Amino acid sequence: MSLWGRIFAAGYDHFMSGPEGATLRPHRETLIPQASGRVLEIGGGTGVNLPFYGPEVETLTLTEPETPMVRRLQRRLGEQGNDAELVLAPAEDLPFEDESFDVAVSTLVLCTVEDQPRALRELRRVLKPDGRLLFIEHVRSDDPGLARWQDRLNVLQLRIGHGCNCNRPTLDGISSAGFTVTRLERDELRKAPPIVRPLVVGVAQADAEPGEAHPG
Repeated sequence: MSLWGRIFAAGYDHFMSGPEGATLRPHRETLIPQASGRVLEIGGGTGVNLPFYGPEVETLTLTEPETPMVRRLQRRLGEQGNDAELVLAPAEDLPFEDESFDVAVSTLVLCTVEDQPRALRELRRVLKPDGRLLFIEHVRSDDPGLARWQDRLNVLQLRIGHGCNCNRPTLDGISSAGFTVTRLERDELRKAPPIVRPLVVGVAQADAEPGEAHPG
């Protein structure tokens, strides 16, 4: 792990405090309690979603590929007395059998995974038929002018954001991986640089078969 990776993990909650309070926390409060049954969260980070999981969750499994983040996540789990399973693994290579989970959760993760299509295919694989993906992600802007700036500055964003891309068309990726978006809210990540402000919050349902449209 690079020195910047350790610094990034140590300072993540601090430098995200502005966007968290202004935008992200209200969305977490509304979205995460919708999780139920066997739940998988990828890229658990520092565990900011943990307080919002409700009693409908039977089991909670968290994956995280970054060792410095895992240490912080372990501490938060201990502080909260949470018995969630924590697995050191990337989203592109999930060590679970097919159709293992009812719900998957991704919040500010699909911007950073090295191979987004592969990560989404893995999520589709481990979800049961008609399983749900709950997501909060910043995405490529629909505004052509801002999208051009996202493209120009993405190299800088990748370095500052420790692999975070600001110009990914994530909604298209979700649909291409075998999901149908059933609920969608667009917002702006306030108190964040303009290139990372376009935000999507929603629920996607796994198609009956990968690549097929979900009926209804």
